Amino acid sequence: MDLITLDFETYYNKEYSLKKFTTEEYVRDPRFEVLGVAVKVNNGKTEWASGTQEQLKTFLQTFDWSKSMVLAHNTMFDGAILSWVFDIKPRAYTDTVCIARAVNGVEESVSLKALSEKYEVGKKGDEIENTLNKHRQDFTDEELGRLGDYAVNDVDLTYDLFTIMARGFPKKELKLIDLSLRMFVEPVLDLDLDLLEDHLSKTRQRKEQLLVDARASKEDLMSNDKFAKLLAAYNVSPPKKLSPTTGKQTWAFAKSDEGFKRLLTHQDVRVQSLVAARLGSKSTLEETRTHRFIDIAKRGLLPVPVRYYAAHTGRWGGDDKINLQNLPSRGANANMLKRGIIAPQGHSIIDADSAQIEARVLAWLAEQDDLTQAFTNGEDVYKNMASKIYDVAESEITKDQRFVGKTTILGAGYGMGAQKFQDQLKTFGFDMELHEARRVIKVYRETNSDIKDLWADAQLFLKDGDAFGKQGVLGTEEWDIILPSGLRLRYDDLQFTVDDGKYDFDYKTRRGRVRIYGGKVIENVCQAIARCIIGEQMLQIAKRYKVVLTVHDSIACCVKDEEVEEAQQYIEECMRQPPEWAEGLPIDCESGTGKSYGGCG
Repeated sequence: MDLITLDFETYYNKEYSLKKFTTEEYVRDPRFEVLGVAVKVNNGKTEWASGTQEQLKTFLQTFDWSKSMVLAHNTMFDGAILSWVFDIKPRAYTDTVCIARAVNGVEESVSLKALSEKYEVGKKGDEIENTLNKHRQDFTDEELGRLGDYAVNDVDLTYDLFTIMARGFPKKELKLIDLSLRMFVEPVLDLDLDLLEDHLSKTRQRKEQLLVDARASKEDLMSNDKFAKLLAAYNVSPPKKLSPTTGKQTWAFAKSDEGFKRLLTHQDVRVQSLVAARLGSKSTLEETRTHRFIDIAKRGLLPVPVRYYAAHTGRWGGDDKINLQNLPSRGANANMLKRGIIAPQGHSIIDADSAQIEARVLAWLAEQDDLTQAFTNGEDVYKNMASKIYDVAESEITKDQRFVGKTTILGAGYGMGAQKFQDQLKTFGFDMELHEARRVIKVYRETNSDIKDLWADAQLFLKDGDAFGKQGVLGTEEWDIILPSGLRLRYDDLQFTVDDGKYDFDYKTRRGRVRIYGGKVIENVCQAIARCIIGEQMLQIAKRYKVVLTVHDSIACCVKDEEVEEAQQYIEECMRQPPEWAEGLPIDCESGTGKSYGGCG
């Protein structure tokens, strides 16, 4: 397979540019124009071509794309142009931006300039002058030549970076980069324009009704001081909190502030209306995102922007200002945006979710055999935990008690203390006294002593760099954790202080130095291993069916209607089979099908 490295140069102006537009908006805009393209086949001489769109298409058709892998620095952009503008679908895609995030970690810059300096492959050139607001016909031959030199240099740098960074890079991860990019540059999912427009209209109507019910203006609700006066008019003392930045008392009007949340259930319905209207006025995400979906629907299919290796643990993330990783599934607007994402005619969507995968990985990695066996047997581990917490038979466990058991299993496995556990319960509207929270945490740690020992082993790793966890699963090298995928979990510039024999560790991030401890390391590791598993499952599923989206621990596929039953069975089989390196790991999944993404329940 040939490697074709390319870089498109395109028209832009002050109002129309990639700084102001998403990739999808920019490439599909009527103003879009390719000025030229630089192309390099393997290690050959890089060619520059400029001309009309038809001339460029003729030039591009001279290459054998069916036997080629396309490389660019930000292939979401260049691959989209290749696919949407020139209708060229290569055999595979790869990207130095994606590889750089995996190799160097998400805290380092992945700009072409920064990477070229880091790896000493050359110097990225400066953009030539006077390109702003210039169409191709506005360039002189000399100017086009300089633009070509600039693009050629970028291509050569990209190729050189790839040859260095791809050395030893896991082949499976290269396939996952291709799969991730393909979701965007070769879209298959559609959008239900009528449903989305109706949802937008109803969202706006609800907001207007909230203002009517509150008998207040949006301006008064948006201002903290004016909102405080509105509350005071109903004899309510506005809640306050201590500002972490100034150390002074300030209004506690954030939706996560306990004092503010209590006002939602205030005995005076007028106060409830004020608070609901305040939340409605402040919350613009649903409206903004729905509007963005509508705009995309008017332009074409939905390119799914999935950012490869977006998080410290390697998980995928949202991109291109469309974060499909956190579409709402609760509340009044539950699933509406998800329902707006639909399969093309004659097709259905299958959404399969790995059940409790991180909790299962934790039990297996710690060799907490009783918990691992409970998962294997298909037992209700939440009821099991609740039974231990409340010392009653599982058959007598109430819904609330099971909820506490669930929160304990999913939250206390990484060294969480009683105070944080209490706060976590509160976020779900469940109040627990601190002494009771301490007792629950104590029961968990006594019940799962192997997991507790794993935290201690990870703490030793931070101090000495020693390996930990189930033998043969993880490796360590200079305080990097080597994952089953072959990639590394990094803690850059790890440092520690010692106070009375107690070690306190932190590491460098773009946000500043962040504290790290054994339990947090295990949380990172479990999430990273879960990501490795999901990645392998995606590749296995993609051998037979079109993978169109991954969100956290779920995989969505688009299949022909007549293949739904067979496909669902195959997908579930793939997601219930642990990788070769994870023998004995009891993984499971749940799946659903529907004509829309939100209808797969």
